[in-house]
Amino acid sequence: MRVNTASAIEDLVTVRDFLRWTTSRLNETQVVLGHGFEDSWDEAVALVLYALHLPWDADNRVMDSRLTTKEREQIAYLVKQRIEKRTPVAYLTQIAWFAGLPFFVDERVLIPRSPIGELIEKGFEPWIRGDSIDRALDLCTGGGCIAIAMALNLPHVQVDAVDISSEALAVAMQNVENHGAEEVVTLIKSDCFEALIATKPQYDLIVSNPPYVGSKEMSSLPEEYLQEPSMALAAGSDGLDIVRRILNQAVDYLTKDGVLICEVGNSDQALEQAFPKVPFTWIEFEHGGHGVFILTAEELKKHRAQFV
Repeated sequence: MRVNTASAIEDLVTVRDFLRWTTSRLNETQVVLGHGFEDSWDEAVALVLYALHLPWDADNRVMDSRLTTKEREQIAYLVKQRIEKRTPVAYLTQIAWFAGLPFFVDERVLIPRSPIGELIEKGFEPWIRGDSIDRALDLCTGGGCIAIAMALNLPHVQVDAVDISSEALAVAMQNVENHGAEEVVTLIKSDCFEALIATKPQYDLIVSNPPYVGSKEMSSLPEEYLQEPSMALAAGSDGLDIVRRILNQAVDYLTKDGVLICEVGNSDQALEQAFPKVPFTWIEFEHGGHGVFILTAEELKKHRAQFV
């Protein structure tokens, strides 16, 4: 899908003009949303204000400001990338918001969009008392968003953040430094729990947003999603390859009263079918999202023999 930007650069004048034009082009070309924006207008705001070096909550008085030719060209360039290459906005701006916090992202990591962010902002209540969590693990941390958000929303918590990807951990380190979280977030390179086997740390809470996309769903993903790292998405035929490992091993790393919170997205039905006797508690979210379950250490131990 090609987009003609020449007339926009020549004819449009103000910020308001470009917001309207960008929104129209995004709608016209049917870009796929889902990376943190609810509609094309929000994507247009993010692109235009980024190109103009303005904050996302810029004063409305800038709307009728006249743009220089260079500014118009920069906006047009970003819109072309978004439409013609289907590059997600977060990769173009290298900014993604999660749990009310800004994070650096690029093509080395998944763009954060997990509903777990809502749990973090609520201190995990009513599911867990926030003040009962002293040590937490973020398994498959990617860019570190969940780990950092937990550490900043629960100031007394120490968080270990694990990922198999060195590239993802490099992004996570940048985010840890950007948020001044070096003393409360520890990054660990590991394939799931492997690097923890020797010391067997005990956590009050394990949170994971692992790869959970099944092969059928992977084959039908829109172009925007295919630009994310496949290893952060694909998880075997039914999407449960990594989840099975987590279910089998998590109890070894939880305190007696510890809890596992794990996201499986559209693989929720496959999980229920695979383990029909396991009492998964599925969380409902006020702001959208699904496929996040809770199991206690006791439940994981009781049903461990099934997790093979």
